[in-house]
Amino acid sequence: MRFSANLGFLWSELPLPQAIRAAKAAGFDAVECHWPYAVPAGEVADALAETGLEMLGLNASRGDASIGEMGFSAVPGREAEARDAIDEALAYAEATGTGKVHVMAGFGGDHDTFVEALGYACDKAAGMGKTILIEPINHYDAPGYFLSTTAQAEAILAEVGAENLKIMFDCYHVQLMEGDLSHRLERLLPKIGHIQIAAVPDRGAPDHGEVNFAHIYRHLKALGWETPLGAEYKPGGLTEPTLGWLKAAQDI
Repeated sequence: MRFSANLGFLWSELPLPQAIRAAKAAGFDAVECHWPYAVPAGEVADALAETGLEMLGLNASRGDASIGEMGFSAVPGREAEARDAIDEALAYAEATGTGKVHVMAGFGGDHDTFVEALGYACDKAAGMGKTILIEPINHYDAPGYFLSTTAQAEAILAEVGAENLKIMFDCYHVQLMEGDLSHRLERLLPKIGHIQIAAVPDRGAPDHGEVNFAHIYRHLKALGWETPLGAEYKPGGLTEPTLGWLKAAQDI
C-alpha cells in the first residue's frame, strides 16, 4: 500500500514546507494538510516540486478556531462566508497542484444549506479538474457536527448529483460511529474520494487498537484501491518515533 502523511497532525511543529520534506525523508508517498493558508502557496509548491510529492488534499477554512469552529458550509446565514472559503481553498489547491478540497459542514447546520454550498463548490471545482470531499465526523470528538454518518453523506451525494463530489472515508470516524469497515468500504468504494487511517479509539498510529489495519490494507488492495491512504493520526509528540508501522504497511 501507499500512504500520505497528514501534516495537520504529523510534523505539526514544523513549518509546512519543512514538514513536506520530513515526510519525504520518512518514506511517505504523498502528503495532505488541514488549513495551509498562513503559508504562501508558492513556498508549498516549491517544497512539493523539490520532493516530488503530491499534495492530495486540503480543507476549506474551518472558521474561528479559538471558539472551536469546524466549518460553516451547512450553517444558515453564513452562505457568503462558505463561498469565500471554497474560493480560497480552490485557489490554493490550484496553486499547489492539490486535487481534492474538503468542504466542512460545521456544527448544527441545515441539509439544504449544505447541499447548496456543495453545488457551488462542485460547479467551480469541475472547471478546475478538482474533487470536492465531505467527511462524516464522529460525535465523540465533535458533538453536534452536522455530518456524522456515511448514510447521510450518501444522501447528500445523491441530492447534489455531481460526479466530482465524493466521501472522505476516515476509518477512525466511521469505526466509532458505525463500524463494519470492510463491508462499508466495499459497498461505498465508487463514492469514496479519499481514505484516512488512525488507531481506534485513541487516534494514535495505526498499529494498535480495535481495527486490524493489515486486514484493511489487504482488503483495499483486493478491491483495486491505489490512491495513498491518509495517515491522519495524532503522534502525541514527535512524529518519527511513531513510524514503525509504515514500512511493513507499504510492503502489503
